[in-house]
Amino acid sequence: MTHKRIGFFSAMGLAVALVVFQTACQQAAETPEQSEAPAAQEPASTASAPKSAPAGSSSTAATAPAAPKERTVTLVAGTQIKVRPTATLSTASQNAGDAFSSVLEEPITEGDWVIAPKGSTLEGKIVEADKGGRVQNVAHLTVALTSIKTASGETLAIATDSITVQAQTTKGKDATKVAIGTGIGAAIGAITGGGKGAGIGAATGAGAGTAVVLATRGDAAEIPAETVLEFKLSEPVTVTEKM
Repeated sequence: MTHKRIGFFSAMGLAVALVVFQTACQQAAETPEQSEAPAAQEPASTASAPKSAPAGSSSTAATAPAAPKERTVTLVAGTQIKVRPTATLSTASQNAGDAFSSVLEEPITEGDWVIAPKGSTLEGKIVEADKGGRVQNVAHLTVALTSIKTASGETLAIATDSITVQAQTTKGKDATKVAIGTGIGAAIGAITGGGKGAGIGAATGAGAGTAVVLATRGDAAEIPAETVLEFKLSEPVTVTEKM
């Protein structure tokens, strides 16, 4: 009886051992398959990665800054420009080729665009400064504009007509000088030689008076500071401004 029990338990132990062994073998066989599962999922994650945008794509173009806008106008020949010189211009102090400054008296506009506001700076030049001959000719001064500073700060070269002023005639003053010279000569002649001497002295005095006039130039031609001068463009000029 004892031997039968021992055999029974031995058989049971062997059966349990076989079951444990089979279970272990099944787990060992299933483990590689489970470890390979994540690797099979990797392509999915790779496929979901965002693609980089190619160079020159529409997104890059959308962020590029827009080109600045410009507006352009051409001031035609004949456009009026009124200015005031900032200093007196005179043949007594200026020569041909000298520069002078002036300010704009009235704004230059095109619609609602103020090209150059009142007070803008303009440059000009002395075209001619003739001090005048003695007795017959009078002094004259000719000026023109050469550039203007616009509202945007740009300095534009311009060409305008010229303005000429003349000195006042000195004929009245000349006659007075001659008369004074004649009177003085007559007085001297009367003192030295009576009536005959007065005639000689008068002739001498007249010559002296004429000599004074011939040796003296006439008045200078001048344009006082702040005098309003109206020029006109002699050539068209194009103005461009960034908006």
